[in-house]
Amino acid sequence: MKKTLITLGVIVALIVVLAILGPFYILEEGEQSVVTRFGAIVRVETEPGLKFKMPFMDTVTKYSAKILSWDGDAQRIPTKENQFIYVDPTSRWVISDPKRFYETVKTVENAQLRLDDILDSTVRTVISENYLNEAVRNSNRINDMTVVEEVSSIDDLEAAERLRSLTVSSTQQESIKIGRSGLSDKMLSLAEPYTQEYGITLIDVVIRQIKYSDDLTESVYQRMIKERNQIAEAYRSYGRGQLAEWEGKTTSEQKSILSSAYAQAEEIKGVADAEATRIYAEAYELDPDFFELWRTLESYKQIVPAMDKVLSTDLSYFDLLY
Repeated sequence: MKKTLITLGVIVALIVVLAILGPFYILEEGEQSVVTRFGAIVRVETEPGLKFKMPFMDTVTKYSAKILSWDGDAQRIPTKENQFIYVDPTSRWVISDPKRFYETVKTVENAQLRLDDILDSTVRTVISENYLNEAVRNSNRINDMTVVEEVSSIDDLEAAERLRSLTVSSTQQESIKIGRSGLSDKMLSLAEPYTQEYGITLIDVVIRQIKYSDDLTESVYQRMIKERNQIAEAYRSYGRGQLAEWEGKTTSEQKSILSSAYAQAEEIKGVADAEATRIYAEAYELDPDFFELWRTLESYKQIVPAMDKVLSTDLSYFDLLY
């Protein structure tokens, strides 16, 4: 009886110890696990639920079954034409083979380090083998674009259309064959065989951002400045044309006004001369002798002061003086 109680006590104690140590564990949705026994992998669990493990002997390592992200550091990389750009890549990946993942890298932190080596090298290789246009553009639509400058503060539609034709510019760039998304696909295909060795499957590799280096940025700014200067010169040319047109109109109007004024002045003078002649005639009829005297004296006022010398006074013109 005593032995039986001891045996039952031992069994109960073992059950309590086993319960404390936890022979069960829960695998949540979006998780997967690798169960090892004394360092050797005994099984892989991918379905969520309540799972069993051997206490003291089994160790459970859980991994995420969700999509994970890798964010690389921006690298300064030369393109095929030796133009330096900063490339900032990113990638999405999943642990597709937990067993191999555990055997090769074991932790997500180590996996990130492996991805750093693989993807940084892949991005550098692909970018350096292709031209700058392939990295920054994804299509050739830019060659079909026609940039039309907005023209404002011009009421004349014909003038506005003429100015718009001076500022229109058609952008012509080198055609691309692969494009930015194509380079991303190429990076994915190059890196995927290496990541499969670690039980990692890449979903994509994306060029998140591209930034020009300082020397390349300066050349881009200079090209933009040149384009804006061309448009500014078109505006100045249009302005000079408008100035010449308005100056011509002003000169023409001025000549027209002066001509009209001169005609009116001559007409007024003619009327005045006719009136003066009429008055003179009436005065002459009233007293011819006095009129002759007054006309002669008025003539002396104009002529005598301008005469340097008189050679003879026998002229009848000077009779009134003597």
